[in-house]
Amino acid sequence: MAKRSKGTVGVVGLGNMGGAFARHLAAAGWRVLGFDIDATRKRAVARGGVEIAPVETLAAVAPVIILSLPNPRALDATVAAIARHELSSRIVVEASTFTLDDKQRAESVLRKAGHVMLDCPVSGTGAQAAAKDIVIYASGDAKAIAKVAPVLSDFSRATYNTGDFGNGSRMKYVANLLVTIHNVASAEAMVLGIKSGLDAQMVYDFIRSGVGTSRVFEVRGPMMVRDRYDDASMSIKLYHKDIAVIEDHAAKLGVPTPLFSASIPVYSAALSMGYGEQDTASVCGVLQTMAGLKRGKAGRGSKPRR
Repeated sequence: MAKRSKGTVGVVGLGNMGGAFARHLAAAGWRVLGFDIDATRKRAVARGGVEIAPVETLAAVAPVIILSLPNPRALDATVAAIARHELSSRIVVEASTFTLDDKQRAESVLRKAGHVMLDCPVSGTGAQAAAKDIVIYASGDAKAIAKVAPVLSDFSRATYNTGDFGNGSRMKYVANLLVTIHNVASAEAMVLGIKSGLDAQMVYDFIRSGVGTSRVFEVRGPMMVRDRYDDASMSIKLYHKDIAVIEDHAAKLGVPTPLFSASIPVYSAALSMGYGEQDTASVCGVLQTMAGLKRGKAGRGSKPRR
């Protein structure tokens, strides 16, 4: 007997995050309709049981729609495509990292069309999403959050209701500020240890077991040990968007961010050195170049793409 579907969910944006959401949901027994402009991504999730459909078709069928998009233009275009059709009320779970203005603009358009939008950014990397090891900061209508909880639980390890719409993004900004700093701090420590004569794997193993560790060190440290950043769960190029969002938010509030601000030039250097498509752990490559550190065999194949 065929397994009964839990229901239908739409996922727009099938990159590292959205693709992982779609695959987990399909594996958990949901009928998943997905859309992305990239043909390779569509083929990849289709192999995992996801049906590919245009946004308009997806919105007409799925009562819950998850958005995982790369930029505000994609958000505006997707929201417009959902809003222009006369549909019964949909719950739209916006899981990307954008400014509050971007999110509120999209929420207003959808509300006028009779839909409910939730602000639900994700804490975690693409690799963590693939392992179902992400946290969702949900905000907005409490009843809608409760209604989509079974969906969210099938591709995350925890969902937290942060309250009013926009609080999810505010919490994500706080989390990403720390991620930005911890990533550079991890690279700085790794380069110091290696240039001191310590084995990179030893640095990772021993720091991971002590008080100096962080979740970022544990997640990105293995890439720094290998000096390979090709398999990007968050690319330097894409992360610059998140950095700009946090900068803007802090500036509007008049909050000083000395450590965050000191970290930004390292990410900018990574971009200028050709690491744009590689993982953010590649800040380690930047710092070891600045330190005059050559990794030899461990670094073969890890040079940035130019």
